[in-house]
Amino acid sequence: MEIYLVRHTETVCEKGICYGQADVALREPYLQEFEKIKQKLPLQDKIPIFSSPLKRCTQLADFLSNGNFQIDARLMEMHFGDWELHSWDEIPKEPLNHWMEDFVSVQVPNGESFVLLYKRVLSFIEDLKRKDIKKAIIITHAGVIRSFLCYQQNLPLQDAFQNKCNFGAVFKIILR
Repeated sequence: MEIYLVRHTETVCEKGICYGQADVALREPYLQEFEKIKQKLPLQDKIPIFSSPLKRCTQLADFLSNGNFQIDARLMEMHFGDWELHSWDEIPKEPLNHWMEDFVSVQVPNGESFVLLYKRVLSFIEDLKRKDIKKAIIITHAGVIRSFLCYQQNLPLQDAFQNKCNFGAVFKIILR
């Protein structure tokens, strides 16, 4: 199965803000960025488009599909719980350092660990594989894309950040 993983474009959040599942807006002029992304995708094939429910993804999915896309909550970014919409510098050092030492298994206070995010993504992948789909476009977030890439590359989760994932990036992968 051919999968196109697309990260949303840049948000209005300043650099250094932890925004995970907060439903933040896109930074203007995002329509120009949407056009660039559109050129990298096989939209003429009428392939299914799946999106995170967060508006920074659904706006792009709507633009690409004229409203013909499916929302799936498993495609949401990692839930950063108590840290959502706080500056990384404001987060108390002890819990932040504990999480940074083992972000894979340490859960953010009232949020998720990376392994919980990965399990959500695995559930989505397994459902997708059960469908008779040859190609799909997935509009999502960096954490979800890194989870897909770890799965596809058989990469340990602690190495997920070796995959760079810029705003508006498109990754084409083959899932077997």
